[in-house]
Amino acid sequence: MNYVEKLFTGSEEKSSKKKSGTSSKKWAILSISSIPLVMTLGNSMLIPVLPILEREMRISSFQSSLIITVYSVVAIFLIPIAGYLSDRLGRKKVIIPSLMLAAIGGLIAGWATWQMTNGYWLVLVGRALQGAGAAGSFPIVLPLVGDMFKNEKDVSSALGEIETSNTLGKVLSPILGSFLAGIIWFLPFFSIPVFSAISIILMIFLVKSPKKKEEEALPFKDFLKKIRMIFTENGRWLYGIFFIGVILMFVLFGILFYLSTILETKYGIKDMKKGLFLALPLGALCLASFITGKVIKQNQVLMKWISFSGSLLLGLSIAILGFSDKLWYLISVFLIGAIGIGISLPPLDSLITESIEKEERGTITSIYSSMRFVGVAAGPPIIAIMMKNSEQMLFYLLTGLSLAASIVTLLTIKPTKKG
Repeated sequence: MNYVEKLFTGSEEKSSKKKSGTSSKKWAILSISSIPLVMTLGNSMLIPVLPILEREMRISSFQSSLIITVYSVVAIFLIPIAGYLSDRLGRKKVIIPSLMLAAIGGLIAGWATWQMTNGYWLVLVGRALQGAGAAGSFPIVLPLVGDMFKNEKDVSSALGEIETSNTLGKVLSPILGSFLAGIIWFLPFFSIPVFSAISIILMIFLVKSPKKKEEEALPFKDFLKKIRMIFTENGRWLYGIFFIGVILMFVLFGILFYLSTILETKYGIKDMKKGLFLALPLGALCLASFITGKVIKQNQVLMKWISFSGSLLLGLSIAILGFSDKLWYLISVFLIGAIGIGISLPPLDSLITESIEKEERGTITSIYSSMRFVGVAAGPPIIAIMMKNSEQMLFYLLTGLSLAASIVTLLTIKPTKKG
C-alpha cells in the first residue's frame, strides 16, 4: 500500500516540477521578452535610417550618431536608480510607467521630425525620454526572471530566451527601420509608441509579479553598505563581466554604424536591401544566443569558456575584416564575429543573475545593463570620428578591445558550479 502511495505522490511531484518550470510560465516569458525586443527596436531600428536623417534634417554624421548616443547616455545614469526602485517597489511597478515614458519620447521625436524645420534638438529631447524609459524597463527584466524561478536551470533557460529576444530585435531592426523609412522617413519614431503599448498590455495581463516577503525595506544607507559588501566580496568577477559587457556592445554598435554607413556610401545599397544585408550577421547573433542559452544550463565552467571563446572569435574576425573590401567578404566575416557576440552574452547574463541574492539582484543587474549601455553610447560617435581619419586604426582598436575582453574573461571569472 505504501509503495502504491509513493508511486502516486512521486508522479505528482514530478508533474508539479514540470509545471513549475519555464513551460508553465511560457506566456509570462513571452510577455517579458517583448520588453528587450521593443527597447532594441527603439534604438537599433534607427541605425540604418541615420543616413536618411542626415539628408532630411541636414545634419552631420556625428550629429546623427548622437541620436543613438543620447538615448544610451540617459539610460546609463538612470538604470541603477531604476534597479534600486525595482528592488524596493517591485519590478512591474517600475517597468510599466517606464514603457509609457518611452512611448511619450517616441511621440515627441516623431512630431519634431514631422512638423518642425529645425527639430534636431527636440528629437534629442524625445530620445532622452526614450532612454529614461529604457532604463526602467529592459534592465529590470533580468532580475524579474531571476525572481520568477527557484531552479537555476530554469533561470538560465529563460534568460537565454530573453537574450534571444534582444538579439531578435537587432535582426528585425534594420529591416523594419528601412521598411518604415521607405514609406515615410520619420515613421520609425512613431512606431515606438505602438510597440511600447503592446508590451504594456502584455505585462499588465500576462505577467504576475512574484510575491514579496513581508519585511521592512532596508534603509538606503544600509542598502548602500550591502551593495559595497557585494562588490568587496565579488568585485573581481563583477568588474570583469561589466568590462566585457561594455566591450561587446561597443564593438557591436560600432560595427553596425560602420556597415550602415559604407553600405550606402561605398556600395550604393539603400533602404530595404541595406536592412536585409545588416540582418544577416544579426540573425546569426540571434541564433547563437538562443542555442547558447539552452546549452549552458547551470554549468558555470561552460559559461566561462563559451564567453571566452566568443570574445576571441570576435577579435579574430575583426582582425581579418580589413583584408578585403569585397561586400560578400565583409558580411561573411562580420557574421562570424556576430556569432562570437551571440554566444558570449547569455553566459554573462546567467553568471550575474544566479550569483546575486534576490534582494540586491535588481540593482546589480541594472549596473551591468548600465555598463552595456556605455558601449552602445560610445560606439557610433567614436566610429564616426575614426572613419574620417583611419579605417585601419578602427580595425586595430576593435580587435584589441575584443581580445582584451577574452583575456579579462580568462582572468576574472572563477566558476563555482560545474552543473
